[in-house]
Amino acid sequence: MAAGLRFAVLGPIRAWRDDVELDLGTPLQRSILGVLLLREGRAVTPTELIDAVWGEDAPPRALGALRTYVSRLRTVLEPERPARSRPELLTSVGRGYALRLPEGSLDLTRFERLLADAEAARRAGRLGAAAKALREAVALFEGEPLAGAVGPYAEHQRDRLAERRLAAVETLMDVDLELGNHAKVVSELIALTADHPLRERLRAQLMLAYYRCGRQGDALAVFTETRQALIDELGVEPGPELTALHQRILNADPALAAAAPPAEEAQEEAAPPEEAVPVVPELPRPAQLPAAVQDFTGRREMAQRLRSLLCGQPGDGVPVAAICGIGGVGKTTLAVHVAHACGDAFPDGQLYADLRGYTDDPTAPESALGAFLRALGIPPDVIPEGLAERSALFRSLVADRRVLVLLDNARDASQVVPLLPGSPGCAALVTSRTKLADLPAARLFDLDVMEPDEALQLFASVAGPERVAAERAAAMDVVAACGFLPLAVRIVAARLAARPSWTVASIVPRLADEQHRLDELRVGNLAVEATFALGYGQLAPAQARAFRLLSLPAGVDIGIEAAAALLSLSLAEAEQVLESLVDASLLEAPAPGRYRFHDLLRLFARRVADKEERPQARTLALRRLLGFYLASAQSAHRLAYEGSMIADNLVVVGSGRAFSSVDDAVAWLIAEGDALFGAINQAAESARTAEQLLPAGDMLVAMEPLLESGTHTREFDLTSRAVLAAARRIGDQAGELRARYVLGRVLFGANRLTEAEEQFRIVHELSAARGEKVVTGEVLNALAVVVGRQRRHTEALAYFDAAMKYYRENGVPAGEALVLSYSARDHLGLGRAEDAIAAAEKGLAIFTEIGSGAGMARARYHLGMVLSRVGRLTEAVHHHAECLAFFRAGRQRVWEQRVCSRLAETFIAAGRYPEAVRHAEQALVVSREIGHPYGEALSLTVLGKALRGMGEAGRSADCLRQALDIFTRLGAPEAADLRDLLAGAQVVES
Repeated sequence: MAAGLRFAVLGPIRAWRDDVELDLGTPLQRSILGVLLLREGRAVTPTELIDAVWGEDAPPRALGALRTYVSRLRTVLEPERPARSRPELLTSVGRGYALRLPEGSLDLTRFERLLADAEAARRAGRLGAAAKALREAVALFEGEPLAGAVGPYAEHQRDRLAERRLAAVETLMDVDLELGNHAKVVSELIALTADHPLRERLRAQLMLAYYRCGRQGDALAVFTETRQALIDELGVEPGPELTALHQRILNADPALAAAAPPAEEAQEEAAPPEEAVPVVPELPRPAQLPAAVQDFTGRREMAQRLRSLLCGQPGDGVPVAAICGIGGVGKTTLAVHVAHACGDAFPDGQLYADLRGYTDDPTAPESALGAFLRALGIPPDVIPEGLAERSALFRSLVADRRVLVLLDNARDASQVVPLLPGSPGCAALVTSRTKLADLPAARLFDLDVMEPDEALQLFASVAGPERVAAERAAAMDVVAACGFLPLAVRIVAARLAARPSWTVASIVPRLADEQHRLDELRVGNLAVEATFALGYGQLAPAQARAFRLLSLPAGVDIGIEAAAALLSLSLAEAEQVLESLVDASLLEAPAPGRYRFHDLLRLFARRVADKEERPQARTLALRRLLGFYLASAQSAHRLAYEGSMIADNLVVVGSGRAFSSVDDAVAWLIAEGDALFGAINQAAESARTAEQLLPAGDMLVAMEPLLESGTHTREFDLTSRAVLAAARRIGDQAGELRARYVLGRVLFGANRLTEAEEQFRIVHELSAARGEKVVTGEVLNALAVVVGRQRRHTEALAYFDAAMKYYRENGVPAGEALVLSYSARDHLGLGRAEDAIAAAEKGLAIFTEIGSGAGMARARYHLGMVLSRVGRLTEAVHHHAECLAFFRAGRQRVWEQRVCSRLAETFIAAGRYPEAVRHAEQALVVSREIGHPYGEALSLTVLGKALRGMGEAGRSADCLRQALDIFTRLGAPEAADLRDLLAGAQVVES
């Protein structure tokens, strides 16, 4: 099937099977395919795909959407999925995906191959063939690359591909000028320079073409126009090359005249008479590479890219590849493997130097050059002393020769530059933990940890394939505990190989203990901790402190603002030190403004922090972080719950992030959710006094708006219970009050009404006994809602009256409006429709008067529900549509589900069943995405009713039975209603 597939990215993203174009679906689906195509068979993790396509605007359930799109792509590309024994096209790799492209099926691959063919032909003097290949390459573009694709990755790649095309066009113009086609390319260059007026290379080509056509005045006018454009647009003068060409045209330099094009097949020059050939002594052919690793595993794509760069046809400069990455990631192993594989391309030898960049005694460039010169046959007594002289002599010796230089463990670019050869026939391969971004003309290769399957293969090659095959699941647990770091995997595998009586499973619990995991990762002279220590030892004091303190938080990663608070630095200072740690490969930057450790590096950093940081310093750092999170969450709560007194009663020390809107605040809570819960749990675990626990309890309450998103329900449950356990352990009633309030909210959301009521009653009693106002109004309101849900409407209204009194006494009109809105449901439950409408309308009026967008949305929800029940259906739809837009914009998924259900109910009442089905299905999707069983049951109920209205009795009964099962499991009173409804439906059918 794959043999007939073709793909295009040099224009709109398209695909064909046997010349029949395929329907690739929505722009998002095409964008995901574009990422997979451009990765050319390499695996892409779900996180990378989500960041590439959605960026910072990723929805909370982007992962589910991604999986749906990938499934649809599989259906399009492989409609008849091959048998499992045959290779798949779109395949799962670990947690990610890879698109295994058939050979020559991607237009970008053909483009790159044509460019390589053109370069080879040009070097061989076959200019006509070079021009032909270049024109074919440029013709592959069919408009803007990746047209129609969305997301930050597409934007970046679109610019890159456009630049590649323009560079190919410039090269084609050069070749045409070399062929003497100056008259033919003038018009083409005029159009190109009009489209790219600041492109100096195109301007120079047009000047040269004009000059060779005898139009010197036009050539000089191009320079004048270019100079003015550069000054106007960029404030700079033309570059030296364009300026020099202008001067040569003014001087009518004869060398600018068109030369006769070279013959396509170069004739061999006659050899000089034998006696005229000078006798040159043959220099030694050094072969200094270390032995290659026999069990080298994986890295196939990276190795191929390195070989292509180093072993390609000689160009104008020396190819330099710099491999960087954390200690133990396999930089040296990969470099030596590639160097050996490139042996035939460098017949004059290979030189090797260990620059010891991560020791206290790095190799001086003079010493490395001295060793190179001796290896090249220079007697020690004639080797010059100075660095510049040794470097010049080295470049002279390897000129016109093909020599590969491998520089291992470089400290920085200044150590490397003197050791680089100068002739195009040579190449250099450098390894370093530092990202050598300032190494001139170097191509940087950032080496990451292995893919899971590669790590498992390495583990099996050392420990024994039979043992690993027998315990594959345990082996995968082992390599995962090693963080897929090759050094760690090799160490554990070697230990297992040396202990035949051990099973793979016996190692798993040893590695599960984070405090002692690094101790397990050592064998003989190899140790992960020692490797990390080399890098840590090279850090400046400020870097080392940041490295230690950043390991203390429990979250997976950390944002730059939170890191600045943790380190007690300004944003600019924090970014500078964190970016320097990224450059040193001791920290990762998965997204702009976010940082994380490799798992094993974090364990090492924590161990160093325990040894070198005073306990008080560690405690203060975590308090600063929790203080920042709490202040930020307080701002989010104040925006999301206008009128609530919670935010004003929190004990906040320090400053946090400010938000411009509710949407902005909730988006931050969702993005930082894991870090926030990690900080609370960490504080609860370590708290020994009520004062230490208070920020964790306040933080938990301040995160209340996140409950409405439905994204972290389980985390709220576990964390509130952890804070409650800590509060009871140390006898802290304030912490207990806060934890029980949030736990009650969680239980209510799960429709565990009896348990929720119990928690809220305890909170109410504690608030009254302690005189604390942090959740007094809210818990009264919560008690009213929870008993109202149990259809104890009179009791609910009594609690609402108490909440109303409290808010009036404290001058909180938004609180009064909230009580009025929520109480409408219970008035309706008692048959008092007019009172229900009046309460709901008054609540909306108050929220409108004080300008509370969040309050107005909640009020509209309740008013729409009441109006629907009394038959004012058009008004109900209007109010629900208004609040649905608000909740969707703020990613408040719980409210979105509720409103969609209410809209479906209203359309059922109006007899508009197709619209009711549509909204009920939307409610069902949301409730399942956020894991909300009660909402799922409500959605199934209203969907069943809508389907019955459309005459689909079978589907209707199926939905209602599913809803009944859930309501029964939850102990919800709606179960009795459904039993009656289903019984009535059976009577009608019979």
